[in-house]
Amino acid sequence: MVIRADDGLIDRTTDSRTDAVESDRPSPGSLRPVALVTGGARRLGREIALGLARQGWDVAVHYRTSALEARDTVAELQALGVRAAGFEADLAQEAHCDALLDAVIDALGLPLCLVNNASLFEYDGPASVSAGNLARHVAPNLAAPLRLSARLYQALPASARGVVVHLLDQKLAALNPDFFSYTLTKAALAAALPMQAIAFAPRLRVVGISPGLTLPSHLQSEEQFSRTHRETALLDHSSRPEDIVAAILALVANPAITGQNLVVDGGQHLLRMARDVSLMV
Repeated sequence: MVIRADDGLIDRTTDSRTDAVESDRPSPGSLRPVALVTGGARRLGREIALGLARQGWDVAVHYRTSALEARDTVAELQALGVRAAGFEADLAQEAHCDALLDAVIDALGLPLCLVNNASLFEYDGPASVSAGNLARHVAPNLAAPLRLSARLYQALPASARGVVVHLLDQKLAALNPDFFSYTLTKAALAAALPMQAIAFAPRLRVVGISPGLTLPSHLQSEEQFSRTHRETALLDHSSRPEDIVAAILALVANPAITGQNLVVDGGQHLLRMARDVSLMV
Protein backbone atom coordinates (compact mmCIF):
# COMPACT_ATOMS: atom_id res chain seq x y z
CA MET A 1 0.00 0.00 0.00
CA VAL A 2 1.20 3.54 -0.70
CA ILE A 3 -0.02 6.21 1.68
CA ARG A 4 0.01 9.58 -0.06
CA ALA A 5 0.54 12.19 2.61
CA ASP A 6 0.61 15.94 1.98
CA ASP A 7 4.39 15.97 2.28
CA GLY A 8 5.11 13.16 -0.19
CA LEU A 9 4.93 9.40 -0.58
CA ILE A 10 5.35 6.86 2.17
CA ASP A 11 5.69 3.30 0.92
CA ARG A 12 4.34 0.45 3.01
CA THR A 13 4.65 -3.12 1.86
CA THR A 14 1.39 -5.05 2.14
CA ASP A 15 -0.79 -7.40 0.13
CA SER A 16 -3.49 -4.73 -0.09
CA ARG A 17 -3.91 -2.79 -3.32
CA THR A 18 -5.84 -0.04 -1.53
CA ASP A 19 -4.08 3.35 -1.57
CA ALA A 20 -4.75 5.97 1.08
CA VAL A 21 -4.42 9.75 1.07
CA GLU A 22 -4.12 10.25 4.79
CA SER A 23 -4.36 13.05 7.34
CA ASP A 24 -2.45 13.27 10.61
CA ARG A 25 -3.93 11.25 13.47
CA PRO A 26 -4.86 13.02 16.70
CA SER A 27 -4.47 11.41 20.08
CA PRO A 28 -6.98 8.60 20.84
CA GLY A 29 -8.87 10.81 23.28
CA SER A 30 -9.80 13.26 20.52
CA LEU A 31 -11.20 10.73 18.08
CA ARG A 32 -14.55 11.45 16.47
CA PRO A 33 -16.79 8.77 14.93
CA VAL A 34 -15.62 7.61 11.51
CA ALA A 35 -17.73 7.40 8.36
CA LEU A 36 -16.77 5.66 5.10
CA VAL A 37 -18.32 7.07 1.92
CA THR A 38 -17.80 5.03 -1.24
CA GLY A 39 -17.47 7.14 -4.35
CA GLY A 40 -16.88 10.05 -2.00
CA ALA A 41 -14.42 12.05 -4.07
CA ARG A 42 -16.83 13.81 -6.41
CA ARG A 43 -20.43 14.70 -7.25
CA LEU A 44 -23.00 13.50 -4.71
CA GLY A 45 -20.47 11.43 -2.75
CA ARG A 46 -18.40 14.56 -2.09
CA GLU A 47 -21.47 16.40 -0.81
CA ILE A 48 -22.31 13.48 1.49
CA ALA A 49 -18.76 13.43 2.85
CA LEU A 50 -18.85 17.18 3.54
CA GLY A 51 -22.26 16.91 5.18
CA LEU A 52 -21.04 14.21 7.54
CA ALA A 53 -17.93 16.22 8.37
CA ARG A 54 -20.05 19.23 9.28
CA GLN A 55 -21.88 16.96 11.74
CA GLY A 56 -18.60 16.01 13.41
CA TRP A 57 -17.66 12.81 11.60
CA ASP A 58 -14.14 11.95 10.51
CA VAL A 59 -14.47 10.77 6.92
CA ALA A 60 -12.84 8.07 4.79
CA VAL A 61 -13.25 9.00 1.12
CA HIS A 62 -13.24 6.02 -1.22
CA TYR A 63 -12.47 6.50 -4.90
CA ARG A 64 -11.51 4.31 -7.87
CA THR A 65 -9.95 6.62 -10.47
CA SER A 66 -10.66 10.12 -9.16
CA ALA A 67 -7.38 10.60 -7.31
CA LEU A 68 -7.12 14.36 -7.88
CA GLU A 69 -10.74 14.93 -6.85
CA ALA A 70 -10.17 12.75 -3.78
CA ARG A 71 -7.19 14.86 -2.74
CA ASP A 72 -9.23 18.04 -3.11
CA THR A 73 -12.15 16.59 -1.16
CA VAL A 74 -9.86 15.39 1.63
CA ALA A 75 -8.39 18.90 1.85
CA GLU A 76 -11.89 20.41 2.08
CA LEU A 77 -12.79 17.96 4.84
CA GLN A 78 -9.63 18.72 6.78
CA ALA A 79 -10.39 22.42 6.50
CA LEU A 80 -13.60 21.71 8.43
CA GLY A 81 -11.48 20.47 11.33
CA VAL A 82 -12.00 16.71 10.96
CA ARG A 83 -9.64 13.91 10.06
CA ALA A 84 -10.01 12.70 6.49
CA ALA A 85 -8.28 10.24 4.21
CA GLY A 86 -8.77 9.06 0.65
CA PHE A 87 -8.67 5.36 -0.21
CA GLU A 88 -8.34 3.94 -3.71
CA ALA A 89 -10.09 0.62 -4.36
CA ASP A 90 -11.84 -1.14 -7.23
CA LEU A 91 -15.13 -2.24 -5.71
CA ALA A 92 -15.64 -4.71 -8.54
CA GLN A 93 -13.03 -6.88 -6.79
CA GLU A 94 -13.96 -8.49 -3.48
CA ALA A 95 -10.36 -8.44 -2.27
CA HIS A 96 -10.32 -4.66 -2.72
CA CYS A 97 -13.51 -4.33 -0.68
CA ASP A 98 -11.92 -6.24 2.17
CA ALA A 99 -8.68 -4.27 1.88
CA LEU A 100 -10.60 -0.99 1.82
CA LEU A 101 -12.26 -1.56 5.18
CA ASP A 102 -9.01 -2.83 6.69
CA ALA A 103 -7.15 0.26 5.45
CA VAL A 104 -9.81 2.61 6.85
CA ILE A 105 -9.66 0.90 10.23
CA ASP A 106 -5.87 1.14 10.24
CA ALA A 107 -5.76 4.82 9.22
CA LEU A 108 -8.78 6.36 10.93
CA GLY A 109 -10.43 3.73 13.09
CA LEU A 110 -13.48 1.49 12.84
CA PRO A 111 -16.31 3.20 10.90
CA LEU A 112 -19.67 3.52 12.61
CA CYS A 113 -21.27 4.78 9.39
CA LEU A 114 -20.98 3.31 5.89
CA VAL A 115 -22.56 5.14 2.96
CA ASN A 116 -22.68 2.91 -0.13
CA ASN A 117 -22.82 5.64 -2.75
CA ALA A 118 -20.54 4.36 -5.53
CA SER A 119 -22.20 2.64 -8.47
CA LEU A 120 -21.85 1.93 -12.17
CA PHE A 121 -24.48 3.62 -14.36
CA GLU A 122 -24.26 2.56 -17.99
CA TYR A 123 -27.07 2.31 -20.50
CA ASP A 124 -28.67 -0.91 -21.65
CA GLY A 125 -32.23 -2.16 -22.05
CA PRO A 126 -34.09 -5.47 -21.90
CA ALA A 127 -33.38 -6.07 -25.60
CA SER A 128 -29.66 -5.32 -25.34
CA VAL A 129 -28.81 -6.88 -21.98
CA SER A 130 -25.83 -9.22 -21.87
CA ALA A 131 -24.43 -11.43 -19.16
CA GLY A 132 -21.18 -9.50 -19.28
CA ASN A 133 -22.74 -6.08 -18.81
CA LEU A 134 -25.05 -7.35 -16.09
CA ALA A 135 -22.08 -8.84 -14.25
CA ARG A 136 -20.17 -5.56 -14.56
CA HIS A 137 -23.00 -3.78 -12.77
CA VAL A 138 -23.56 -6.49 -10.16
CA ALA A 139 -20.04 -6.36 -8.77
CA PRO A 140 -19.82 -2.66 -7.73
CA ASN A 141 -23.55 -1.92 -7.35
CA LEU A 142 -24.64 -4.99 -5.38
CA ALA A 143 -21.83 -7.31 -4.32
CA ALA A 144 -19.61 -4.52 -2.98
CA PRO A 145 -22.25 -2.84 -0.75
CA LEU A 146 -23.28 -6.25 0.61
CA ARG A 147 -19.69 -7.28 1.25
CA LEU A 148 -18.70 -3.99 2.91
CA SER A 149 -21.82 -4.08 5.11
CA ALA A 150 -21.15 -7.66 6.18
CA ARG A 151 -17.49 -6.95 6.93
CA LEU A 152 -18.42 -3.89 8.97
CA TYR A 153 -20.97 -5.92 10.96
CA GLN A 154 -18.35 -8.58 11.67
CA ALA A 155 -15.81 -5.96 12.77
CA LEU A 156 -18.12 -4.11 15.16
CA PRO A 157 -17.95 -5.09 18.84
CA ALA A 158 -21.20 -6.44 20.24
CA SER A 159 -21.72 -3.25 22.24
CA ALA A 160 -21.19 -0.93 19.25
CA ARG A 161 -23.97 0.68 17.24
CA GLY A 162 -23.52 1.71 13.63
CA VAL A 163 -25.48 2.44 10.47
CA VAL A 164 -25.29 1.53 6.78
CA VAL A 165 -26.91 3.77 4.15
CA HIS A 166 -27.52 2.27 0.71
CA LEU A 167 -28.01 4.75 -2.14
CA LEU A 168 -30.86 3.34 -4.23
CA ASP A 169 -33.01 5.09 -6.87
CA GLN A 170 -36.50 6.54 -7.09
CA LYS A 171 -37.11 4.61 -10.31
CA LEU A 172 -37.56 1.44 -8.23
CA ALA A 173 -40.97 2.87 -7.30
CA ALA A 174 -41.80 3.73 -10.95
CA LEU A 175 -39.99 1.25 -13.17
CA ASN A 176 -39.06 1.89 -16.79
CA PRO A 177 -36.83 -0.26 -19.02
CA ASP A 178 -33.91 2.20 -19.39
CA PHE A 179 -30.60 1.38 -17.67
CA PHE A 180 -31.83 -2.17 -17.25
CA SER A 181 -28.77 -3.77 -15.62
CA TYR A 182 -28.25 -0.80 -13.29
CA THR A 183 -31.90 -0.94 -12.22
CA LEU A 184 -31.78 -4.67 -11.56
CA THR A 185 -28.79 -4.25 -9.25
CA LYS A 186 -30.49 -1.43 -7.33
CA ALA A 187 -33.66 -3.53 -7.04
CA ALA A 188 -31.65 -6.41 -5.60
CA LEU A 189 -29.93 -4.09 -3.12
CA ALA A 190 -33.33 -2.74 -2.05
CA ALA A 191 -34.51 -6.31 -1.46
CA ALA A 192 -31.40 -7.02 0.60
CA LEU A 193 -31.92 -3.96 2.80
CA PRO A 194 -34.61 -5.34 5.16
CA MET A 195 -32.88 -8.73 5.28
CA GLN A 196 -29.64 -7.07 6.37
CA ALA A 197 -31.54 -4.92 8.89
CA ILE A 198 -32.92 -8.07 10.52
CA ALA A 199 -29.65 -9.99 10.44
CA PHE A 200 -27.44 -7.14 11.69
CA ALA A 201 -29.67 -5.78 14.47
CA PRO A 202 -29.08 -4.36 16.99
CA ARG A 203 -25.43 -3.75 16.19
CA LEU A 204 -25.94 -2.23 12.75
CA ARG A 205 -28.92 -0.35 11.36
CA VAL A 206 -29.46 -0.54 7.59
CA VAL A 207 -31.39 2.15 5.72
CA GLY A 208 -31.79 3.37 2.15
CA ILE A 209 -32.13 6.65 0.27
CA SER A 210 -33.73 6.81 -3.19
CA PRO A 211 -32.79 10.07 -4.92
CA GLY A 212 -34.50 11.48 -7.97
CA LEU A 213 -32.72 13.41 -10.71
CA THR A 214 -30.12 15.21 -8.60
CA LEU A 215 -27.14 16.04 -10.83
CA PRO A 216 -26.66 16.05 -14.62
CA SER A 217 -25.87 12.64 -16.05
CA HIS A 218 -23.26 12.09 -18.74
CA LEU A 219 -26.15 12.03 -21.24
CA GLN A 220 -27.41 15.53 -20.42
CA SER A 221 -26.36 19.09 -21.04
CA GLU A 222 -26.78 21.62 -18.22
CA GLU A 223 -29.77 23.11 -20.05
CA GLN A 224 -31.43 19.72 -20.46
CA PHE A 225 -30.80 18.92 -16.80
CA SER A 226 -32.30 22.21 -15.62
CA ARG A 227 -35.41 21.66 -17.68
CA THR A 228 -36.01 18.05 -16.66
CA HIS A 229 -35.17 18.86 -13.03
CA ARG A 230 -38.06 21.32 -13.01
CA GLU A 231 -40.54 19.48 -15.18
CA THR A 232 -40.28 15.88 -13.94
CA ALA A 233 -41.33 16.40 -10.32
CA LEU A 234 -44.54 17.24 -8.53
CA LEU A 235 -42.80 19.93 -6.50
CA ASP A 236 -40.79 22.82 -7.93
CA HIS A 237 -37.81 20.58 -8.59
CA SER A 238 -36.55 17.07 -8.13
CA SER A 239 -33.93 16.32 -5.47
CA ARG A 240 -30.90 18.55 -4.97
CA PRO A 241 -27.63 17.39 -3.39
CA GLU A 242 -28.47 19.23 -0.18
CA ASP A 243 -31.83 17.41 -0.02
CA ILE A 244 -30.13 14.02 -0.24
CA VAL A 245 -27.48 14.97 2.32
CA ALA A 246 -30.11 16.25 4.76
CA ALA A 247 -32.07 13.00 4.46
CA ILE A 248 -28.96 10.88 5.01
CA LEU A 249 -27.96 12.89 8.07
CA ALA A 250 -31.45 12.51 9.51
CA LEU A 251 -31.41 8.73 9.06
CA VAL A 252 -27.89 8.44 10.44
CA ALA A 253 -28.84 10.45 13.53
CA ASN A 254 -32.07 8.60 14.34
CA PRO A 255 -31.33 5.40 16.33
CA ALA A 256 -34.89 4.06 15.94
CA ILE A 257 -34.95 3.75 12.12
CA THR A 258 -33.81 0.60 10.34
CA GLY A 259 -34.96 -1.43 7.35
CA GLN A 260 -36.50 1.64 5.70
CA ASN A 261 -35.95 3.27 2.30
CA LEU A 262 -36.69 7.00 2.03
CA VAL A 263 -37.57 8.37 -1.41
CA VAL A 264 -36.27 11.94 -1.81
CA ASP A 265 -37.19 13.09 -5.32
CA GLY A 266 -39.69 15.95 -5.25
CA GLY A 267 -42.45 13.49 -6.12
CA GLN A 268 -40.77 12.32 -9.31
CA HIS A 269 -41.64 8.66 -8.71
CA LEU A 270 -45.36 9.49 -8.65
CA LEU A 271 -45.35 10.66 -12.28
CA ARG A 272 -44.71 7.16 -13.71
CA MET A 273 -42.58 8.19 -16.69
CA ALA A 274 -42.04 5.73 -19.53
CA ARG A 275 -38.35 6.63 -19.97
CA ASP A 276 -35.53 7.32 -17.58
CA VAL A 277 -35.60 10.95 -16.61
CA SER A 278 -32.01 11.50 -17.79
CA LEU A 279 -33.13 10.65 -21.33
CA MET A 280 -36.06 13.05 -21.40
CA VAL A 281 -35.53 16.35 -23.21
